[in-house]
Amino acid sequence: MAPILGLVLKWLLAVLLLAVVASILRSPWFKGKIGERAVKKTLQRHLEPGIYRELSDVTIPSDDGTTQIDHIYVSPFGVFVIETKNMQGWIFGSARQAEWTQTIYRKKSRFQNPLRQNYKHVKTLESLLGLSPGVFRSVVVFSSDCSFKTEMPKEICTRSNVVEYIRSFDERILSDEDVKKILEKIQASRPKPTRSVHREHVKSLRRRHGKPAGARS
Repeated sequence: MAPILGLVLKWLLAVLLLAVVASILRSPWFKGKIGERAVKKTLQRHLEPGIYRELSDVTIPSDDGTTQIDHIYVSPFGVFVIETKNMQGWIFGSARQAEWTQTIYRKKSRFQNPLRQNYKHVKTLESLLGLSPGVFRSVVVFSSDCSFKTEMPKEICTRSNVVEYIRSFDERILSDEDVKKILEKIQASRPKPTRSVHREHVKSLRRRHGKPAGARS
């Protein structure tokens, strides 16, 4: 009986492990991280690193806790604040709507307007850095194979056109010294991305919105 019991326990452990892995792979957090990585690779491949200075997965203090920003690119052409969305299917939304809609095989789900989400990121950076609104460029990138079914604002991009959109800003508004100071100030303000920092950010989200642990803002 002992060998049989051992085999059964091993089988149950394997099934449990597979269930945990499957749950992680389906989670909004994991899908978000995959999207962030895909966008980061695209930007790193096509944007000159000496001109566009990158910071990723940036958590900084806000007036109601913390806010988490996927990517920040500091350049002479402005500070690009980038929010990524790893979503498939049909996407419906407008700048004024509080929530947008995702449709996959007739199944509809709603999500926060990413422009409003990124607006908070921009305003937090604006306050932190003490810079005018004209310095910041809000960019939202959908990293998966989705289709926009309503007319989207120009700052809504896909991986295929985000580089072109960023490069469309070609007027120098920041000096090399400005870029250096901005990078230093952001780095000095952000805590290291540890588990405890993530937990505190999740608590901050729950206090504000009652969001699940996989959500971000």
